[in-house]
Amino acid sequence: MFYRCLKVLFQILFGILFRPVIKGKENVPMEGGMIMAANHLSNWDPPMAGTYMPRPVAYMAKEELFKPAIAGAIIRALYAFPVKRGAADRGAIKTALGILKQGLCLGVFPEGTRSKTGKLGKAESGVALLAAMGKVPVVPTAIIGTNRIFQNGGLLPRIKIIFGEPLYFEGKHNDKEALAAFSEKIMERISRMLAENEQVLKKKLKNC
Repeated sequence: MFYRCLKVLFQILFGILFRPVIKGKENVPMEGGMIMAANHLSNWDPPMAGTYMPRPVAYMAKEELFKPAIAGAIIRALYAFPVKRGAADRGAIKTALGILKQGLCLGVFPEGTRSKTGKLGKAESGVALLAAMGKVPVVPTAIIGTNRIFQNGGLLPRIKIIFGEPLYFEGKHNDKEALAAFSEKIMERISRMLAENEQVLKKKLKNC
């Protein structure tokens, strides 16, 4: 109930502030476990993508965010769970696989951290491993504009979120080369969506 109420509140708030453009909702499987894999620009990304994903999203979040008791309780109520960064956190992996086996949506940022330049970074192997072990599709997701919030002299950017067609891992979960190739494929798809959006913007500016 708390999650649904907060989602409605965020939809109203974000709608007023950013007038977001959401594309590709029809690409999101509405049943069964799945992974939403998105680029990471700012701290706005989890609530923004979670608000407009047509399914509830459970996020991995760095364990430091759970240290204040009140903040930790709120984050957990939003289906987030802690993960240790910079190390193989077996507990977090087990929790993530449990979420997928329950037929839920897991949200991850394959780059592992925010991009300081706004450019897409290289994916870590975790997202491919989870897709392989959980046997679930990955929906590549492009988030655009969240890195410019409160950075344009008070002007709020137009946020855009694009959900791409699901990708499926084919191979064994212990095949490192196949996992690396799948991780690269996810990032290539996100990169393509970002590039296509850039082309659309350039066309609009040229026609003005």
